[in-house]
Amino acid sequence: MRRLIVNADDFGLSTGVNQGIVEAHVRGVLTSTSLMVDRDAATEAAALAEQHPALSVGLHFVEDGPGIDDPAHVAREFARQLGRFRELMGAEPTHVDSHHHVHVRRLSTFAPLVAPLGVPLRGDGRVPYVGAFFAHPEPGVVDHDRIREPFLLRLLGEIPADAGFTELGCHPGLVTDELSSSYTHEREIELGVLTAPDLPARIDGLGLVLANYRDWRP
Repeated sequence: MRRLIVNADDFGLSTGVNQGIVEAHVRGVLTSTSLMVDRDAATEAAALAEQHPALSVGLHFVEDGPGIDDPAHVAREFARQLGRFRELMGAEPTHVDSHHHVHVRRLSTFAPLVAPLGVPLRGDGRVPYVGAFFAHPEPGVVDHDRIREPFLLRLLGEIPADAGFTELGCHPGLVTDELSSSYTHEREIELGVLTAPDLPARIDGLGLVLANYRDWRP
């Protein structure tokens, strides 16, 4: 059985992003999200997650400075952010990823930090990641066709027949005044696609079953 985890990054980034993620979960196909523990809307995000227990929540690690290449610094910062996640959520993360995928080129640093949790780390091979549902495929390029339903269905149709769990990354949200991001109105386009009335049936027609990270087993 091929299982599809639809995971939204940036939970906690802003009130509008939180609202969009919850809407995509309640009215659409979103099953999972990743929490930025230090953002102003993180406490609100944790409260929303408590109201929606079917939404799996992982840690969205954030580190944009030069310390990302210092394993000792990363270890301290990961421990701090993990501790903050536990304070907010009262639970362990169901998975781990990072803002701007900074961990992907540093898996040898991050994998030992995540290993004691026993959960997938994006890019470690246990849950293949589909990240092309994103309107900025490279710096300076904006392509809204990449966040429309036809492109999304094409991506999902390319998931191998023998796949187990696969994660589709997304960034739904509502644009509000406090949103500070290079990805703005694209979030509302994604939200519209993820809540399209016909999308669940189309996903089912591709032979994919929606799941979240709590369903995953090694």
